Parts: sequence; structure tokens; C-alpha cells
Amino acid sequence: MSINQRVKEVRQALNLSQAKFAKALSMSNGYIAGIELEHNKVNDRIIKLICFTFHVSEQWLKTGNGCMFREEPNQLVELASYTFQQLKPEYQEYVLKQIEQLLEIQQTEKGD
Repeated sequence: MSINQRVKEVRQALNLSQAKFAKALSMSNGYIAGIELEHNKVNDRIIKLICFTFHVSEQWLKTGNGCMFREEPNQLVELASYTFQQLKPEYQEYVLKQIEQLLEIQQTEKGD
């Protein structure tokens, strides 16, 4: 089974029309139809979106191994990591500084 077929299987398991599935992913119906007909490729961005939005196992979606859905979704961390990796190094530095400042604020609040 191809990754395109697994995308269709996810949609069907969720009992969603192509239109509702596409809307949840902020994609066009035509693009989803193209994926299911194997005319369009499933890139890493689409994989991450499907996994995050529908709590799908990335390993299952990519390979077919394991369970379709994650038992304990930690996809917020995965999405943050994926998004962070897409940033230019100077923006990554900025994000890290902001996180450090938030941790300091949080620590200060705990002391109150």
C-alpha cells in the first residue's frame, strides 16, 4: 500500500469526505483527490499536517508499520520541532532566546 493510499485510509477511518478532510488541513479538495488518485505527491509538510491534525502515527503513514493512530499524541512537540527546523539560523536563535525569557518569567511566577 502506498502513502497515498494510506492518506485515503486515514480519511475513510475518520469518516470524513474529501472536502471536510481538505478543509481541516487547509488544502483544496482537488489536491486531496489528486493525492488519493496518486497524481499528487505526499510531501513532509503534508505528512506533518495529517499527523498533527488527526493524531496519526507518522511511522504508520510513511511505512504502514504500527498503528494508524497514536495512543499518546505528542504531535505538538513534533510540529514545533519541524517548524523550528524550517527557520533560518538567525530566526532559530531568536526563538530560543524568547523561550529562555519565557522560562525565566515562569520561574519568577512560581516564586510568587
